[in-house]
Amino acid sequence: MRILIANDDGIDAPGLALAVEAAGRLSDDVWVVAPAAKRTAAANSLTMASPVTMKRLGPRRFSCSGTPADCIVAAMAWLFRDGGRPDLVISGINDGRNVAEDLAYSGTLGVAREATFWGLPAIALSRVKKPNLRPGDVDWLAGLLRTLWDRRAEWVAEAHWLSVNLPTDLPAAFAQPSIGRDKIARTAEVVGESGDTVELVFPRGRAHASTPGDENSRIDAGMATINRLSWIGGSALDVALVERLPGL
Repeated sequence: MRILIANDDGIDAPGLALAVEAAGRLSDDVWVVAPAAKRTAAANSLTMASPVTMKRLGPRRFSCSGTPADCIVAAMAWLFRDGGRPDLVISGINDGRNVAEDLAYSGTLGVAREATFWGLPAIALSRVKKPNLRPGDVDWLAGLLRTLWDRRAEWVAEAHWLSVNLPTDLPAAFAQPSIGRDKIARTAEVVGESGDTVELVFPRGRAHASTPGDENSRIDAGMATINRLSWIGGSALDVALVERLPGL
């Protein structure tokens, strides 16, 4: 079983190390391709206008100068170009929950989404900031990954991936929550002005808005959450609207 792990917090992130250790309980063929630096909120962006630099850091371990999604592209288009595709992609473990509108912003979820573009099963893992880390966490995570892999027939589907959020303390019971609303970057701070030019910073904090049954409510109650997400979105328009649109 070949596992590929990437993230958006960077190659030296503690969450990545924990994911690698847990994945190592499932397989002795674990590969890491992660950004050279933190790339939070990079979403599914790709580097198109400049080269991407890959650096070998050790056996089956590479850093990538590009975005989180670049890591998957580099792995599939270059690293595994002659075969040996991964059986599973793991993204994370992200430093902080990925909920609500993070579905669009998150580089951690971007990794999983990009993996599905290549037809690969993917699991994105995120955990609240400043968790209570314990030696037993890796055993619990390894058990979670093993269960999800063994039961992959129940969740793997074209264009779909799993998003898992972990609470402060493990072990934890699981819930399948509704997708809430808790947008980051709702305000702007002026940090510099010069003539017609203004420099802005978008604060990273969130309001931790919550409604009963959504991700935040479940995580704050000490539960882990799991959702199957998809990039095949949209809903059909009323045929009457389409028929009334200007034609040739």
